[in-house]
Amino acid sequence: MNIPFLDNWRKRHGGTRAASLKDAVRTDPDGVAELLAECELLRARAGQCGLELDDSPASLSALDQLPPIWRDDPEELPWVGNDAGLYLGTVLVRTVPGAAWDILAAGRPVVRLASGREIDVVAAGLDWAVSGSPELSEMYAESAESGPEVKAR
Repeated sequence: MNIPFLDNWRKRHGGTRAASLKDAVRTDPDGVAELLAECELLRARAGQCGLELDDSPASLSALDQLPPIWRDDPEELPWVGNDAGLYLGTVLVRTVPGAAWDILAAGRPVVRLASGREIDVVAAGLDWAVSGSPELSEMYAESAESGPEVKAR
């Protein structure tokens, strides 16, 4: 997976280009969670619409209501979708007990729930960006439902 800001993260954490994100999840899960939570383009587009993303489930519902202006730009569409998936994952990891980031062998970030269920948040974000379905809030609700009680924010 090509994550443009990964090189900067590696530099801040003394890593080399050979260091893998999968290894980083084991050695520095908080650092990886911070990295994946950046979602700069999505946060910028939401901000342009007056929405501040606060990493809460309610912000996912608010994102679902935004006009999908990114669909007019074929170059921006996949980046917004990727960010939307990472943002969904961030909200899950921060609010659902036992939810954590994991990296598949192919380098794709997923959220693993305490039940062992794996959520491909990037695929969900891309689907949402392209068609609006499933809604991010719906994906969150379904995922949170399959785990233990959701932490209050």
